[in-house]
Amino acid sequence: MILALGADLVEIARVRRLLARHGERALKRLFHEEELAYALALKDPAPSLAARLAAKEAFQKCWPESLSWKSVWVGMEGKKPFLRFAPDLEAAMREQGLLAHLTLSHERTHALAVVVLVRAPGAG
Repeated sequence: MILALGADLVEIARVRRLLARHGERALKRLFHEEELAYALALKDPAPSLAARLAAKEAFQKCWPESLSWKSVWVGMEGKKPFLRFAPDLEAAMREQGLLAHLTLSHERTHALAVVVLVRAPGAG
């Protein structure tokens, strides 16, 4: 059963400005090490980082409490992105029988993330 839907759109140029202005400090504050390892290995990390910011915001729109930037992050299984969670958030998701589905997309100027929060089959 779908419980919540969150979407967010991030301008890639905004991420480029953030990186130019705040550099490594912004990277360490906003992104999990797993996200940085993936994005910084790319020729142009800005679209990937923008998509990851969008994913964090999209999940926040589904979650009833405020979260820190590093409470949720994007992992990869091959080419498929998925959400990973800090231990306390992962425990809350498990206790409530929740699963989060993620899709990411980006083009020349914007990155998009959509999160669907569902109750796992068989969960109370």
